[in-house]
Amino acid sequence: MTTIAYPPKPSPGDRIAVISPSAGLPGLFPRPYELGLERLRKEFGLEPVEYPATRKMGSTPRERASDIHAAFADPDIKAVVAAIGGDDQITVLPLLDRELIRANPKPFFGMSDNTNLLAYLRNTGIVGYHGASVMVELGRPGAMHPQTADSLRAALFTSGEYELRPAEHWRDIDRDWADPATFDAEPETRPGTGWTWRNADRVIEGRSWGGCLEILGRLLTADREIAHDLTEYDGGVLLMETSEELPSSDEVFRTLQNMGERGLLQRFAALLMGRPKTWSFEHPNSPEASARYAAEQREAVVRALEAYAPDIPVVFDVDLGHTDPQLVIPYGGTIRVDGPARRITVTY
Repeated sequence: MTTIAYPPKPSPGDRIAVISPSAGLPGLFPRPYELGLERLRKEFGLEPVEYPATRKMGSTPRERASDIHAAFADPDIKAVVAAIGGDDQITVLPLLDRELIRANPKPFFGMSDNTNLLAYLRNTGIVGYHGASVMVELGRPGAMHPQTADSLRAALFTSGEYELRPAEHWRDIDRDWADPATFDAEPETRPGTGWTWRNADRVIEGRSWGGCLEILGRLLTADREIAHDLTEYDGGVLLMETSEELPSSDEVFRTLQNMGERGLLQRFAALLMGRPKTWSFEHPNSPEASARYAAEQREAVVRALEAYAPDIPVVFDVDLGHTDPQLVIPYGGTIRVDGPARRITVTY
């Protein structure tokens, strides 16, 4: 079993790295990026430090690996935050120096394609943090969602337990970053719908693993950063969420089915399933189509679990993915899922 430790936390006034391990989208959409940097300075009291590939679209995997190495090796940098995700971070992983990173543990914040780096850090023995990229969560028009901001502040600066709460209001419809009017007001949200529990008859406490389902599917296919000794995941809490690519219910089922056939899915003691994103610019679904998509995804998850892990507790619609708000989840850290009390507590 890998020994996994929480890295030291930053304090207000510290320097933190802002990197683009996937896509250099800050170069194309500076408005949300600059807004996110401003909030890091003014609302969190941190000094962001950019690296050569942070704003560079089309940077090579080696350039991005160099930024990761520089950020972790610099003793003046106390945390590392991803600007945004992308789609090819898996090509960066083979270029990373595991011993350099292990010798310089730091909190890393990111999600989506950054599932790659989070899984890498967990295998290196470092707890990461799933959530809170600069452009999306910190660069939210109008203001950060208060639940995102509270969660991020606790994850950045504290080292104790933090209870997750269902979203009081949420959204999954985006506005165009290229349109200046997008940033004139906060986005519209809708009332929260709470969590849905399945097999909520026990208390589970374990270390987390998982992330964006599409990225996990690629890691499984490439056999990257998946422990060959599957006992590594025994009793753990699986995190799963889907992106703006809106994978079909068949893809969701087949990914979980493949995890089950590998003997991986049944190792976990609980599943936190993120609220699915049901709208994208490519698929601007109506409310009815969105509700149908979410229902079909849930049915696919249940179908896979019934085949491979029928008894594990599951919580649906946890705000940990590509929807807003986004609660920060310790990756490789401890999560307690209390079914009888309907409570989820993470340890930052």
